[in-house]
Amino acid sequence: MIKVGITGGESKVAGEIVRLLLNHPDVDLKWIQSDSHVGQKVSDIHQGLIGECDIILVQKPEWDNIDVLFNCCHTGHARNYITSCGDVPADLKIIDLSGDYRYDDNEGYVYGLPELNRKAMVRGATKVANPGAFATAVELALLPLAKNLLINDDVHISAVSGDPTLADNIKLYKPLTHAHVAEIENTVKSLQTSFNSSIHMIPMLGSFSRGLIAAVYLDCPLTIEEIRRLYDEFYDDHGFTFVADKQVDLKDVVNTNKCIIHLEKHGNRLLVTSVIDSMLKGAAGTAVHNMNLLFGLSERTGLALKPSAL
Repeated sequence: MIKVGITGGESKVAGEIVRLLLNHPDVDLKWIQSDSHVGQKVSDIHQGLIGECDIILVQKPEWDNIDVLFNCCHTGHARNYITSCGDVPADLKIIDLSGDYRYDDNEGYVYGLPELNRKAMVRGATKVANPGAFATAVELALLPLAKNLLINDDVHISAVSGDPTLADNIKLYKPLTHAHVAEIENTVKSLQTSFNSSIHMIPMLGSFSRGLIAAVYLDCPLTIEEIRRLYDEFYDDHGFTFVADKQVDLKDVVNTNKCIIHLEKHGNRLLVTSVIDSMLKGAAGTAVHNMNLLFGLSERTGLALKPSAL
């Protein structure tokens, strides 16, 4: 059994990871840490876990009884937390859910998009930086193009992620300045070093509880048939990303770890639509997927989830 610890246990993503791990056949969840809710049951904070998990939140981690840590501290705090805990074993596997290790100064963390870096995780990586949700949806829309050196013009993105605090509303969210733009640029350049165009992203928040849809468009000279072949080849041996013949929407993926992509051409313009569950494929589901890779398990273990569509 894989012995697991979680820090930042009060966060939404931590609650989602707990939900997944409770049904994972190869996991023993040892402890959940929180600075702000010490002594409370995890189900007091994440009420969806009532009747499922009554682990008491602790303040001090016990590093010697876990094999892997899910670091769910917020961006800007995750790195400081690990640094301040001077007794963290050097060989402890860590999956970080913040944005603190996703960039060039990543201190040995592998960028944890499985469709891009699966081999590195299978072949001995110990530390993984989970991608952001907007970045995940957009990168999966672009990876096959980057691999084939086809991103040679500006990329335009309109993306909407669910925000359960909104009611009958939609709002812009850091338009053209979102931190995930740099993340996307790094990923594209890792496959297409010649990429020197701009990425223009307009992120938005919408009044639905979860899910993320990204419409990505750019100029591409290939026919739709040629483009479809490249996408099918790229994702052929990946268990969670699929290309659909029909337009997709959020109910196709909400409550799953899937990304579904749809392709269409309008003149010389290629439109790629990508949909994911922002809390699963965009966060907790990919984290568990990455854990499976680090420990040599089947990628889909514990992640065979049914979409919410009727």
